Amino acid sequence: MSNESHHEDRVRVLHVITRLIVGGAQENTIDTCHRLDRSRYDVDLVAGPQLGSEGELVSTIDRSMVGFTVLRSLGRELNPLKDLIALIALRRLMRKGRYRIVHTHSSKAGILGRLAARLAGVPVIVHTVHGWGFHDGMGRARKRLYVTLERTCGRFTDRLITVSERDANTGVDLGIAPKEKFVTIHSAIDLRTAARAAGDRERIRKIFDLEPGLPVVGSVGRLSPQKAPMLFMEMAAAVLKRVPRVNFLYVGDGPLRGEVEGMIGQLGIADRVRLVGLRRDVPELVKSMDIFVLLSLWEGLPRTIPQAMAAGLPVVASDVGGAGELVRDGVSGFLVPAGDYAAAAERVIRLLGDVALRRRMGEEGRISLPADFSVETMVRRIEGLYEGLLREKGLG
Repeated sequence: MSNESHHEDRVRVLHVITRLIVGGAQENTIDTCHRLDRSRYDVDLVAGPQLGSEGELVSTIDRSMVGFTVLRSLGRELNPLKDLIALIALRRLMRKGRYRIVHTHSSKAGILGRLAARLAGVPVIVHTVHGWGFHDGMGRARKRLYVTLERTCGRFTDRLITVSERDANTGVDLGIAPKEKFVTIHSAIDLRTAARAAGDRERIRKIFDLEPGLPVVGSVGRLSPQKAPMLFMEMAAAVLKRVPRVNFLYVGDGPLRGEVEGMIGQLGIADRVRLVGLRRDVPELVKSMDIFVLLSLWEGLPRTIPQAMAAGLPVVASDVGGAGELVRDGVSGFLVPAGDYAAAAERVIRLLGDVALRRRMGEEGRISLPADFSVETMVRRIEGLYEGLLREKGLG
């Protein structure tokens, strides 16, 4: 069989995402595109042009494996004219590419990509909800608009993948789609890399000029409203009032950087807190921490939590999205109400004062992390979903 005919036999799949900044949804999408079985699938990826201070993942795409297109009109903000242009461009691209499966990610690309797939007559339409695009922190009218758009698209979406059970339940409760259309596939990480990372604590302390011998409380996340880095700083200040000999390390960048730096100054904690920006050695940095804290206001399933658990760290996290499906409160860490930095500070103080508890919780987290948090399991489950839907449509 010639290469050309073999190529024709493969199932053409198009993934669509709004922007390829550094983030869990984006890493999940690129991992999936890279790891889908090449003997079965021919994979393309489309993204909008917007990047940002959070950093970019475009440079991580292997162009020999994935056809990549930047669609200039695909932006994150609502813009009726640009959105219509993006919809037309996506429909044209999908028709021309003769895709059998369109798989969308993130809110904007999810709406426009699924509408375009419907208009282009794509037989199989899948959407991954990496945390819903609406949340309680936004205005009521805007939230209602997002829910209405999701319901409209839910009617002709064959399956909605959620990264946590909580998001699936929310989708059913809001009438976005019936329960049988939802499937939970956890957003996974390379667990082996996370577990194997060599956390050379003293080297890390030297790099960031941290006082040697002191415990490190750390976080990894974009400096954006969702990840609430200001709450992390408030928590750090509350801890330092009672336990002054602690180092804090925050890995990540984003649009709130200026505000976060200002807050560190105002709180008088600059000598104890290091804001280290974007790093490529995140697994090593996590391994060098003693306690991991994530105080997001909303989430799908934060991939940094399984990364911290694989490294054997106790976790203090906001009880949002799928955090409760990962952290067993009081067993492998602590869950606190969203926005409650004082509760987080109390839990961190307790862990700082009890090395045995830290070790026990870290070990509990490490051994309780399910195998389905491996990236291999995630991609095999997505392939299984594709195959089932192709058979349903008589295209198997």
